Amino acid sequence: MNWDDTRIFLALTRAPSLRAAARSLGVDQATVGRRLNALEAELGAKLFLRAKDGYLLTAAGETALGAARRMESAALDLRTRIEGQDTSPGGLVRVTSTDSIAIDLLMPAIERLQQHWPHIRVDLEVSTQLLSLSRRQVDIAFRNVRPETPDLVVRRVVSWPVGLFASAGYVERFGMPVPEDELRGHHLVAYAPYLEQSPFLTMAGVPARQARVALAVRSSLLVRKGVAAGIGLGEMPVWMGAREGLVRIWPERRRATDYEVWQVMHPDLQRTARVRATAEFLSEAFPVQSVSYTHLTLPTTPYV
Repeated sequence: MNWDDTRIFLALTRAPSLRAAARSLGVDQATVGRRLNALEAELGAKLFLRAKDGYLLTAAGETALGAARRMESAALDLRTRIEGQDTSPGGLVRVTSTDSIAIDLLMPAIERLQQHWPHIRVDLEVSTQLLSLSRRQVDIAFRNVRPETPDLVVRRVVSWPVGLFASAGYVERFGMPVPEDELRGHHLVAYAPYLEQSPFLTMAGVPARQARVALAVRSSLLVRKGVAAGIGLGEMPVWMGAREGLVRIWPERRRATDYEVWQVMHPDLQRTARVRATAEFLSEAFPVQSVSYTHLTLPTTPYV
């Protein structure tokens, strides 16, 4: 097995179709099919069963998979060792984060990065999926949950208090909610994964059993924009709500868990010049607010 054919083989084990595998590799579908046929001919064995729901590994394919993964691991190790010898801040750095973090914080930081290191190119992917740093799908990740993988470099860059907010127009129409009423008569803009984890929502520490979910989204940015549009009440980091010009509901109350952001890197890549320079600029983009339970003090410049 040569490495090019191995990449095709591995892509097919991770994708449901020739088309999806080709897309992940940046080649056309015909190339994937042709290389697979050539690999099976070279090995003298069928590696996949062609089924309606995709490509299924045969017994020979399962044996080949172990060898292919070892080849991939060796190739990645070689790449990270060579990149670790880089001393010039230039080249591609792949970054992933949520949409709110990307738009509010990383974009301005990338602009400042370009002023200092114009030869660094940043590929920024907005995703809630946990892309793999170990398999080099991404170089730097900003995540809301601390990864459990022990071989990654993990650093918490910020922890923001989370409050309940509404637009001025919403408050004018529906009035201020009363905590003891469990948000009776009010509408909510909810983060959809929270609905899937719990039978009812809690807003700023108050059960929302009597409220109606008017909008559910899978994006923190869309939660904020839905609240700003007057659709309903919603939780968000306090400084984001203030920056959006929203009304803080129950300023003395906050969510029990803060909104944490973790910067994650591969231990080898943190020593490369371009990744280290990019990580430093991006981590400095996160503002540290001074917050009391009654009101918010924003920094003079939102992007520090």
